[in-house]
Amino acid sequence: MVVLFEVLLVIVSIALITVVLLQKGKSAGLAGAISGGAEHLFGKTKARGLDLVLQRITVGLASAFMILAIVVAVLK
Repeated sequence: MVVLFEVLLVIVSIALITVVLLQKGKSAGLAGAISGGAEHLFGKTKARGLDLVLQRITVGLASAFMILAIVVAVLK
């Protein structure tokens, strides 16, 4: 049972890395990180099309990764 969850964890982690790398960068550098976060917070930029799909997939995979990591830690 533990092996099944570990295999799922590896698959989800590889998928999460792939999806994150497919997303385009918002801004570069520290100033871009600060202004990009502010734009995202106040809703100046809306995600459209593929960006929105990748964002939702990232959230789902990150949630699955966290849950699987906790389950594997508890079972060991």
